[in-house]
Amino acid sequence: MIARRVGSVLVALLVAAGVLLGLFLVVPSLLGWQRYVIVSGSMTGTYDRGSLVFDEVVPTGALKTGDVITYRPPRGTGPQGLVTHRIVAIARDPHQGRVFRTKGDFNAVADPWTFTLPKGRQARVVAGVPWAGFALASVARREVRMILVGIPAAVIALVALVGLWKDTGSDVEDRAAGAVTVSSS
Repeated sequence: MIARRVGSVLVALLVAAGVLLGLFLVVPSLLGWQRYVIVSGSMTGTYDRGSLVFDEVVPTGALKTGDVITYRPPRGTGPQGLVTHRIVAIARDPHQGRVFRTKGDFNAVADPWTFTLPKGRQARVVAGVPWAGFALASVARREVRMILVGIPAAVIALVALVGLWKDTGSDVEDRAAGAVTVSSS
């Protein structure tokens, strides 16, 4: 009896966690938000390493100093991949148009490069969830996915086997009781 309750509670918790994770991943997408994991410490204090940030894509004309954006720095500037930093300056260049300079909140100085955003739209951070990026990044690993699928599958199989075992035991008892009733008539 206690084992069945513990099993039911575990299954309910796993289902609830799965539903919450699904909502956590699907709802931002339905809102048109993109998600990024913060992998460095340059924004520590605002978005610590391992945070998950959600970005909405906005027209570049809507960007202002103080906005946090996720962008790809110009080639040859150092960082590979995307960077999430705060806009600290916007200037107008007669040849390039709007030119941006960013800085990580934890960094002492602004980034040494300037850049333009020629596509007309840019990802701007709207929300962040501390440490959630670690969980999302771990799901990208095959071993973790196997555990996330394997443990619930094993629990479901175990509960089904216990149910079958109990049903088989009760069938034997029912047959034995029926045999006694038939023989005594």
